[in-house]
Amino acid sequence: MRNSMSASEAVRNIKSGDHVFIHTAGATPNVLVEAMTDRHSELEGVKIYHLHTEGPAPYAKPEYSNSFRVNSFFLGANCRKATQEGYADYIPCFLSEIPLMIRSGIIKVDVALVQVSPPDAHGYCSLGISVDATKAAVDMAKVVIAQVNPRMPRTHGDGLLHKDMFTACVEVDVPLPELIGHPITPEEKKMGEFIAEMIPDRATMQMGIGAIPDAVLSCLGNHKDLGVHTEMFSDGVIPLVENGVITNKYKTKHKDVIVSGFMIGSRKLYDFVDDNPIVRMLDIQYVNDTAVIRRMPNMISVNSAIEVDLTGQVSADSIGTRIYSGVGGQMDFIRGASLSPGGKPIIALPSITSRGESKIASFLKEGAGVVTTRAHVHYIVTEYGVAELYGKNLRERAKALIRIAHPDHQARLEQEAFERFRVL
Repeated sequence: MRNSMSASEAVRNIKSGDHVFIHTAGATPNVLVEAMTDRHSELEGVKIYHLHTEGPAPYAKPEYSNSFRVNSFFLGANCRKATQEGYADYIPCFLSEIPLMIRSGIIKVDVALVQVSPPDAHGYCSLGISVDATKAAVDMAKVVIAQVNPRMPRTHGDGLLHKDMFTACVEVDVPLPELIGHPITPEEKKMGEFIAEMIPDRATMQMGIGAIPDAVLSCLGNHKDLGVHTEMFSDGVIPLVENGVITNKYKTKHKDVIVSGFMIGSRKLYDFVDDNPIVRMLDIQYVNDTAVIRRMPNMISVNSAIEVDLTGQVSADSIGTRIYSGVGGQMDFIRGASLSPGGKPIIALPSITSRGESKIASFLKEGAGVVTTRAHVHYIVTEYGVAELYGKNLRERAKALIRIAHPDHQARLEQEAFERFRVL
């Protein structure tokens, strides 16, 4: 490939003071990341921007704080400790607005580090499993450094880049990060069953990755003609496509295709999307646009939470003052689904933590961020049932939420609700 060189040579294009964007999730170009970090003694004041990334984040180590300063739009496990200890920063924002901030110059990008498929006969590479905000970063960067990997699938949509766009290319052959699901617990299965009952045939779905989305998808085998318009997805959609449950036939936008911004899963998922015309990977500014989402009838949005208080406030990015993840696309889809004809915005969470603490709380932990406001929330689901909060007053909400709390905590929550609202 033209401009092909070693990783250490390629990252010499990064200068002190540059703003560097790193490709998202399973597309994280870890060979380039390691080579950039190896230059720490030569660099000063480099600002790094990314959503959740897979693999190590060595640039976030405190000993490199003079060289690199991390700004995460969404924290993964590799940056949580650094953020909590003050060596990295978190930018709260809607996922749909990250490309807008980049394209408007609010977030400056000098260098984009990306991982792509090899070029086709016409010279086009693919951003593969992660288009999200990365396309905006590539569009705005002065320098684009590509990790070219034959294991990156070619996907249809907005992620096609001509090789001449790249300032430098590094050819590798390394496995992509994979996310293998765990067995679904009885509690997760119950939540999946409750949510599946709320999904009509011909609905369009948004659900991310993890145990609860997997549990929902596993309960949809008898549904008909479902569609998918989602910011991200994983392996759970594959059997539903193969068995004719997901057909996308009745979507009003992007009929007959799955629309997403990024994905992470097993190698089976990556092989499934490779050159698959029924999967369209699009810019997240469009995918998560509320105006786009609301135009699809029966839009079902399923999102998770860390904690919900008795008025319906949803904390999803932090545990008290400790930032855990990010705002992401929850509000984009909660609002879009609520405005969709027949749409249902759903927040699902287990009733208790692994330590037995109630996730339905009288008050959110001190310092916790509200991602979905009580004015936006419609449905809360635990393994004990569904609480429909839309149109309910605060006392009615408290009653509904206590009914789906873990039985071990219901008496205490009732007492605390009485002290707060006086009548229950």
